[in-house]
Amino acid sequence: MNDKPNSVRTIEFNNLKIGGETSFPIFNPVYVLNVSIFNPDENFDIVKNYYKTTSKKEIINKAQKSDADIIGLKFNIETNTQIPKAVNLLEDILPLITKPLMIQGINNNSIDTELLPALMNVLKTPAIISFANDTTYKKIVPEVIKGNHILVLKSPIDINLAKELNILSKDMGLDLNKILIDTDIGGLGYGLEYGYSIMEKIKQEGLNGDKYLNMPLISFACEESLKTKEAKTSNFPDSFGKLEERAENFELASASAVMASGANIIVMNYPPNISIMKGLA
Repeated sequence: MNDKPNSVRTIEFNNLKIGGETSFPIFNPVYVLNVSIFNPDENFDIVKNYYKTTSKKEIINKAQKSDADIIGLKFNIETNTQIPKAVNLLEDILPLITKPLMIQGINNNSIDTELLPALMNVLKTPAIISFANDTTYKKIVPEVIKGNHILVLKSPIDINLAKELNILSKDMGLDLNKILIDTDIGGLGYGLEYGYSIMEKIKQEGLNGDKYLNMPLISFACEESLKTKEAKTSNFPDSFGKLEERAENFELASASAVMASGANIIVMNYPPNISIMKGLA
């Protein structure tokens, strides 16, 4: 719902209130703990070292004990032929999850347009679905509407493209109160500053009354920060510090930046870092 004309929309999701602020900046985001669940070996090294297991059920149980507000499951399959296996996995672990849920595809258009609808058919309650873009939204939006889910709409670091995708999705029947904006972060390739400046601009336009840009913002910047070579390899001078500590700090730095830029949901990977971020609020 959006009770105030100059505010970010409030999305109510499993007793969580996302957005709703009337000024900028805010410092009380909701946190998602994202796990590459289909193939745990693809989790980042610091994440694998934290869980110390490849058992999917044990990973879920440990993730549940974190300070995360939402559990995110990334179904990092490789081909469409693995979709039935992903569906079976979700059916198997769904009873273990008591926290609100986010389902994430793999950022492959041809796979996600089949994978995400198949996973949504398994869900018994609304979840956050990540994501649809300008290529996939026509196939994903109807399934989101049918399941009363919340949809992440991803556009490439451009305020006009973000607004256009929101309008196109609404024209298909998606409630504006069911949209989370992801402006992408460009794999940090454009520089973090450019990415969060677009987030700031969208936030400001939303607070100025633009009903197609006043949705809560979600950021996956932490995932991109952990993909950088500085966070993945030890081939750096001693002055860079130990690799694991460096990776932790890279995620914290990116989370802090997008929090300051107005992100309402921050997706993180290393559970202890969520506790640290919540301590900053």
